[in-house]
Amino acid sequence: MIKFLDIQKITASFEPEISGAIDRVVKRGWYLLGEEVKAFENEYGTYIGSKNCIGVANGLDALRLIFKAYIEIGLMKEGDEVIVPANTYIASILAITDNRLKPVLVEPDINTYNLDISLIEKNISARTRAIMVVHLYGQACWSEQLESIASKYNLKIIEDNAQASGAMYLNDKKKRTGSLGNAAGHSFYPGKNLGALGDGGAVTTDDEELANVIRAIANYGSVKKYINDYQGLNSRLDEVQAAVLRVKLAKLDKDNQKRREVAQYFLDNISVPDITLPVPCTYESGSLKNLNGKSILEINSHVWHLFVIRHPKRNDLQKYLMDNGVQTLMHYPVPPHKQKAYPDWNSLSFPITEKIHNEVLSLPISQVMTQDEVKKVVEILNSYKID
Repeated sequence: MIKFLDIQKITASFEPEISGAIDRVVKRGWYLLGEEVKAFENEYGTYIGSKNCIGVANGLDALRLIFKAYIEIGLMKEGDEVIVPANTYIASILAITDNRLKPVLVEPDINTYNLDISLIEKNISARTRAIMVVHLYGQACWSEQLESIASKYNLKIIEDNAQASGAMYLNDKKKRTGSLGNAAGHSFYPGKNLGALGDGGAVTTDDEELANVIRAIANYGSVKKYINDYQGLNSRLDEVQAAVLRVKLAKLDKDNQKRREVAQYFLDNISVPDITLPVPCTYESGSLKNLNGKSILEINSHVWHLFVIRHPKRNDLQKYLMDNGVQTLMHYPVPPHKQKAYPDWNSLSFPITEKIHNEVLSLPISQVMTQDEVKKVVEILNSYKID
C-alpha cells in the first residue's frame, strides 16, 4: 500500500535530532512558555519575514485569536463582515463565526482553487472589515489587485497560511506567505509540510499592538501573572512541540523542493481522460501568471501540501486506486455552506465551489516518497478505465 502520507517515515527522516530535542526539553524540566518556544518564535518569525511570531495551540486558534484581538483593539465588532473563500476548509470560517463576525462567502478561481480576487469588490459592504485569503493546498493567493482593494476600502487582510508554510510571493522580492497581510494564522498539525508531533500553531504579524494583545489573550488574557486585562483563552504552543518544530524548520525548504519534484513528475506523466490536473502559477509584476513553460522546480509560489486532481467520477476513481494499493483523500467532500453546522447556508448555491468539492481527489505526495512509489502511482492511475 502506498500511504497517502507516511508520517512515521517523515518523522524518522529527522532522527536522531527529534529525539535529542525532546530529551533536551525533558531534562530541562520546563514545558510551557520556555526557551524552546521563544527560540522557535524567533526562528519562524525570521523565516516567514514577520516582526512578531506568537506560538499558539493550533491553527484554528491562530485565526480565532487574530479576530478576537482586532475586536479587543476596537477595529472590529460583532456583526462585521469578513470576505472568505467559499471552498476553504471549515476552520477558516469557524474562526470568523466564533467571534460573532459574519463570513461573506466568495467563489474561488476554478483553476487555482484560491479566492477569485476579481469577485471581492462586488461583495464588499459598509460592514466589511477584512478579507481572509487562504493559500489553499499550498499555493500562494495574492496580487496587487488584492492590495489595492484592501487599501481602497481600508480593509485588513488576514492570511490562512495553514497549508503553505514556505510558499513565496514575488520571487524576486523573496516574500513569504504569512508576511503579506496584516496578520496570518499558521498550523503545525502533524500532516502539514511543517508538522509537529501533535497540535500546534502560530500567528505572525508586523503589528506590534496586535501581537501584544494576541499574546495576552492566548495566555488567559494575562500580560502579568494573575493580572488579566482581557477575557482570554488558554492557547499555547508547548516546549516539546516547539523543539520538534525547530528541528523540522531547518529542513523545510529542502523538503518543499522534494515535494515539487514529485508534483512535477505527476504533471508531466499523468495522462488520464477527464482528469483535471492542478494549475501551478507564478507571479510577475504582482499578478497571477501561468508558468508559460517553466518547470515548477524553478518557482516557489507553491509548496504542494496537497496534489489535488479533479475527476467527474471521483468516488469511482478513489475506489479503483485503493483497490490497487494507492491511498487517497478528499480535500474536501462537503463545502462549508452545505454543512449542518451552518444550516442557514444550506440552500445557497456556489456552483464553482460545489463542482470542486464534488470532484477533488488528493494523491499521495511528500518529501519521503520514493521514485518507485511516485512512478507506481502514475502507472496505476494511467491504467484507469471508465466503465
